[in-house]
Amino acid sequence: MSPLLITGTSTDVGKTVVTAAIAAAARAAGRSVAVCKPAQSGVAPGEPGDLAEVERLSGVTRSVELARYPDPLAPDTAARRCGQPLLTLTETAAAIDSLADADLTLVEGAGGLLVRLGEFTLLELAQKLGAPVLVVAAAGLGTLNHSELTTRALRSAGVRCAGLVIGSWPAEPDLAAECNRADLPEVTGSQIVGTIPAGAGAWDRTRFTAAAPGWFTRTW
Repeated sequence: MSPLLITGTSTDVGKTVVTAAIAAAARAAGRSVAVCKPAQSGVAPGEPGDLAEVERLSGVTRSVELARYPDPLAPDTAARRCGQPLLTLTETAAAIDSLADADLTLVEGAGGLLVRLGEFTLLELAQKLGAPVLVVAAAGLGTLNHSELTTRALRSAGVRCAGLVIGSWPAEPDLAAECNRADLPEVTGSQIVGTIPAGAGAWDRTRFTAAAPGWFTRTW
């Protein structure tokens, strides 16, 4: 099965929690899931990173992290600062291909679509793999512009957008969030296929895995 790449409209929009939620929903449907995080920055050796959080929330046990850098920077900058070689597109695609026996392989990027994971961006990785990209968007002000820029970049590159997920939907949404939820499909040409409640990343696995399937549209 083709992998699903997950990007955000910016940093801290909820990519890791969305990745965990998709993994949990797929596992609940009886599918095997593998997760790849090509480049992790801002985490020291031995510390839990994004994959540890995905595993904690979803129960996924098969995951691959290709590179880790201590500085909380874009991966290419962080790699140069600590003297590590940049990830290459070829080695990253090969690592993802090695997980192809899973029913679903999720690939979580870093920051936004054009952040360099090494010598390449997530957009270039999607082109290499022929894989769709799911866009995680914020709920509040600014999300229309960021989301439209991201989906336009995908279309220009000939990469299919698998839909939008609102990464953190507030318990009491303000007017901007309510309007954005209606406007996002109009300005991006992509449907909202999931909405994750704010704070879900702090839940325990039992609660998270029980709720996750209900956060996505049935048709998606």
